[in-house]
Amino acid sequence: MVEFKVVVSDPKSGRAYNVDASGGAAGAIVGKRIGDEIDAGTLGLAGYKILITGASDRTGISAKKGLPGAGRKKLLLAGGIGFHPSMEGERRRKTIRSSEITQDFVQINAQVTAYGEKTLDELFPKVEGEKKEEKKKKTRK
Repeated sequence: MVEFKVVVSDPKSGRAYNVDASGGAAGAIVGKRIGDEIDAGTLGLAGYKILITGASDRTGISAKKGLPGAGRKKLLLAGGIGFHPSMEGERRRKTIRSSEITQDFVQINAQVTAYGEKTLDELFPKVEGEKKEEKKKKTRK
C-alpha cells in the first residue's frame, strides 16, 4: 500500500501543514508530475487545489521537474536541485529522480493555488509545540 507525507505550503500565511495520504488519496497522486495541479479534496482539503512543487524518495533523493520518465537517473549537474557547487564551475554526477510521482516516493511538496471555504488553520488544529512558541512571542513583546 502506498503512503505519502504531503507538505502543503500556504503562500498567504507562510505556514506549512503535513497531511498523511494513504490508500485512495495516495493513489490519486501516483502518476502525476511535478508542476501538475490537483484537487486536494482527496486529502481532506475540500475546495482546495494544490500545485506539486517537488518530492523525494525514501533515501532522500529529490525529484527534478522536467526530467521525463519514472525512476532514478545519473546526471552531470552544475547546480540547482540535487547539487549545490562549492566552487565556481564545479560539476558533479549525481543521482536524481524523475518528475513522475511513483510508489517509491515518501514526501510530496505542494503549494496551495485555490482556497476552499474553511481556512487551513481551521482544518489543522494547532500542535502543543506551537502554542508554547506563541506564548514566548507574546511575553517578549
